Amino acid sequence: MRLPIQINEQSAEPLYHQIEVQLRALIVSGQLEEGTLLPSIRELAQTVKCSVITVKRVYSDLENEGLLRTRQGTGTYVAKVGEQERDRHRLSSVIEALDQAVTAGKRMQCSEEELKELFQEAMVRHYKQGDGAI
Repeated sequence: MRLPIQINEQSAEPLYHQIEVQLRALIVSGQLEEGTLLPSIRELAQTVKCSVITVKRVYSDLENEGLLRTRQGTGTYVAKVGEQERDRHRLSSVIEALDQAVTAGKRMQCSEEELKELFQEAMVRHYKQGDGAI
């Protein structure tokens, strides 16, 4: 299985975090259903061009969160995620992204009003123009 995970090598964000955030989003959004077999650690590491240790950490973190489960000898699967759990993960991911956006805006010395305006423009671009892309 090929996962739609894209790495930005110019990002200051660590590789494991980029992979973890994207994989979590695929699970929480339901794009990867319960019981889906994920690529082996080596296979995913080769696909995204990172170390096996990096992918092992991602799988371990997501397993500790209850989003993945590993069966010795058969592989790593998407775990059953209840609706409340799914909502909690979904919203925490959005909150984290919004916090990062606000931090970036403040770093660029945007005013609160400028940030609100930029957020509204982004909302219009993504919702009112029918862009449902993630």
